Amino acid sequence: MQLYNTLTRRKEPFEPQHDPISMYVCGITPYDDAHLGHAMSIIVFDVLRRYLEWGGRAVRLVYNFTDIDDKMIARAHRLGISVPELAAQQIDRFQQEWRELNIRAADVHPRATQEIEKMQEVIGGLIDKDAAYAAAGDVYFRVQSPPDYGKLSNRSLDDMIAGARIEQNSLKAHPMDFTLWKGAKPGEPAWDSPWGPGRPGWHIECSAMALRYLGEQIDLHGGGMDLIFPHHENEIAQSEGFTGEAPFVTHWVHNAMMQLGDEKMSKSLGNIISLRQGLDQYGADGLRLFILNGHYRSPLTYSEESLVASARGAERLRIAANVTLPDGDGDFDVNASRARFRTAMDDDLSTPQALAVLFDLAHELNRAATDGRPAGATLALLRELGGVLGLRFEAPEQGALAAPFIDLLVDVRRRLRDAKQYELADQVRDDLLANGVVLEDSRDGTQWRTAAPSLESVRAANPATVAAATGPNGPLRPAPEGKEADTLRF
Repeated sequence: MQLYNTLTRRKEPFEPQHDPISMYVCGITPYDDAHLGHAMSIIVFDVLRRYLEWGGRAVRLVYNFTDIDDKMIARAHRLGISVPELAAQQIDRFQQEWRELNIRAADVHPRATQEIEKMQEVIGGLIDKDAAYAAAGDVYFRVQSPPDYGKLSNRSLDDMIAGARIEQNSLKAHPMDFTLWKGAKPGEPAWDSPWGPGRPGWHIECSAMALRYLGEQIDLHGGGMDLIFPHHENEIAQSEGFTGEAPFVTHWVHNAMMQLGDEKMSKSLGNIISLRQGLDQYGADGLRLFILNGHYRSPLTYSEESLVASARGAERLRIAANVTLPDGDGDFDVNASRARFRTAMDDDLSTPQALAVLFDLAHELNRAATDGRPAGATLALLRELGGVLGLRFEAPEQGALAAPFIDLLVDVRRRLRDAKQYELADQVRDDLLANGVVLEDSRDGTQWRTAAPSLESVRAANPATVAAATGPNGPLRPAPEGKEADTLRF
């Protein structure tokens, strides 16, 4: 498998040195509800883990919660509750939404507040090696101690200083030195330490948790591109400075950001679409298709049109994965489809091309249903490969996923009938029926309800009609440099 390595800035073979593969993914700060940007990151690394395991490798995944930082403290204060209460509420909510999204739990979900002892051990070790120093209750890391500081982000210290807003601090030996331990402030959580009461800095938290649960050298570390600097750069400096072993991480994998217009989706910018909203409106499989239809290293632009198209695609796959066929494997070349899927995923996790394989399988299943042919092997492969991508192929709750685009098609059909294009209007009705939606006309208008699709309705439907009636599925997303843009039409 070839994966892009941020450290080397090229695609290269992923050659893990551990069994199980050691994998650390930077988790969320649980101070507010999760948004679709969080879903993008967690889905990407959930799929990567699933694919590695499908290929026969065991994976030990650590996904942390940063349950103490400035944002946690500020929001808890505004809500009039303690930081631990806020963290517990939000983590419970996140985990419920992740279960709905079919995210597999990590092997370890450490919380920063429960790992203070390890953090203090690492900080003490860095001080002993003169890679860090205490000053007035704080502890700072010396960025000039590692000769290759900046190797992940490909920046020099001079570049960092030029591009940063640096708060003047006379306690620092160098302007870019960063905090390992923050001295206690009134009203903030604090722990005793050799340097006085206080709390850990953000960067040391992940170093300590990764070292404790995965060891001194890790096969793969994941996170969003916005974490490359300073967070992951500082993780490398701390961890390699403490252990004396390099590299701390063999393969750094970063996903691009989700955007609204030209800005990344983030709570600080106030432009978020919550994960709860996404699940309620488009369903778990719809959200997965929306995210996986773009390459993980390409920015993903939020578009309601694209989300509706993804929800429609998820419904097509669900229908195909649950169709009733005559007994028998059939003669479709499933080995070729399996090989295409593997080739796509081995090429830097090219999920758009992998999804194309699933839709080809769904098309073959629809043809088999129309012809009354057996296709058991094709059906089994669709379900297997869908599982690798985390798809459940389950029917959404009525009104959650289907409503927006069903209402659209009902309106399209009404306009076709008004224009006396009765044949096309009937085909839209038949297509909806094939997808489990029954239309009921009356003098008061048209109502719809869901029903399980029958083999006869699948045979009668013409899938091209829905695509023709609804038009294109929204803008294509750019492919990473060196890759052709992938086109998927649901």
